Amino acid sequence: MKKYLWRLLVLAGLTIASMGCRQTNVSQENQSNIVVASEIATPDWAKDGNIYEVNVRQYTEEGTFNAFARDIPRLREMGVTILWFMPVHPISKVRRKGTMGSYYAVGDYLGVNPDYGTLEDFTKMVALAHSQGMHVIIDWVPNHTGWDNPWITNHPDYYTQNSKGEIIDPIDPKTGKSWGWTDVADLNYDNPEMRGAMIQAMSYWVQSAGVDGFRVDVASEVPLDFWREASAALRNIRPDIFMLAEAEIPAHRNEGLFAASYGWSFHHLLNEIAQGKKNANDIQKWYEADREKFKRGYHMNFITNHDENSWNGTEYERMGAAVDALAVLAFTFDGIPLIYSGQEAGLNKRLSFFEKDVIDWGDFTKNDFYRRLLRLRKNNSALWAGAAGSEPMRITTNDDNRCYAFTREKGADRLLVVLNLSNEPGSFHLMGNRSQGNYMDLFTGEPVSLRADARVSLPPWGYMVLTNR
Repeated sequence: MKKYLWRLLVLAGLTIASMGCRQTNVSQENQSNIVVASEIATPDWAKDGNIYEVNVRQYTEEGTFNAFARDIPRLREMGVTILWFMPVHPISKVRRKGTMGSYYAVGDYLGVNPDYGTLEDFTKMVALAHSQGMHVIIDWVPNHTGWDNPWITNHPDYYTQNSKGEIIDPIDPKTGKSWGWTDVADLNYDNPEMRGAMIQAMSYWVQSAGVDGFRVDVASEVPLDFWREASAALRNIRPDIFMLAEAEIPAHRNEGLFAASYGWSFHHLLNEIAQGKKNANDIQKWYEADREKFKRGYHMNFITNHDENSWNGTEYERMGAAVDALAVLAFTFDGIPLIYSGQEAGLNKRLSFFEKDVIDWGDFTKNDFYRRLLRLRKNNSALWAGAAGSEPMRITTNDDNRCYAFTREKGADRLLVVLNLSNEPGSFHLMGNRSQGNYMDLFTGEPVSLRADARVSLPPWGYMVLTNR
């Protein structure tokens, strides 16, 4: 009972604050506030960062915040800067799939999954991450809730209903049919009270738990005007909040509502290159088309994540021998890179989505590989995200179908990447003088000096990363 009253008091305070924000939404003053928020949509603290996705359930045998916290120093040493926690909320039991249910069937937006620990455990873990120079973002699921979420009983009008007045699961707008997400109930964004409650709940985690931002699940299925309202309200609380959209909608970034969006199309291109369906030239075509659409912010680049791993296969299943070369591209290309739990251990099994399925860490076979890439990004400003870094400039070669070579330069910082994106060895002529210079090989530590019109030989799916610092 005390816990319930405490939550009412918290919500009352947040309601008063958000009412104040909503009152100014229609004023001239707030219009200027929104412009200011747009200008700081990409917080300075994330510019040289990277994202590590934490699957608490599968990370350790215990599957708790406290157990994960033991690894924070290791991750800091590897070079991780932003921890993204998959949903930390209780998982609904009604209509649950599998034994443990989907992380994304939220039972209570203000609660903590008791399997993971307590709110105190979570806030202590956040404080530890902050003390190690890291930032923390949490997964937010605004499109739907679980079927025993308190909103179902207390506010059925918050949900989408059919002609019979029955709450329904989410519908694919393209087909008019269910997505198959039968363990969750679809929220109704035509209801202004629901919108206000959603913003209040998000505000709570920033104010009371100290999180630094959100990865927003299915952001594309939530109306754009809600994100205008929510981003303004959240930035009134914390101006440098970090927002990542699981979507690839230009307006999310162009309007300054999100700092970053999923690089889904880039990820799919990488899969197709590994499978021989696309080639190196398609990267440049993608990049030029993408820059026509997105004018602000940056993509999150990845070769795997929780969805890809569980539903589409590990990176080794999808990419085979191309894994390392494509990881190098994802970590050195324009954007912010992602590592999923277990990737540094060479995880090569699909983790069960609805059951306990602990990661086999082994001897961390890929730890040094990712440590070098993460530290390079931190130390070389040319690799920083978006406007803080520099654009990759392609170098023409004698075989542009197989070889993708590019430089990135900012001030005194310089990087040269050469990739053989094929299953055959290649000798590549880097035409012109853009590759010329004195470097260090990132992975061998050996000095490398290149003249103009240099030639580089690489094995199948080989790569070379050269930096001047």
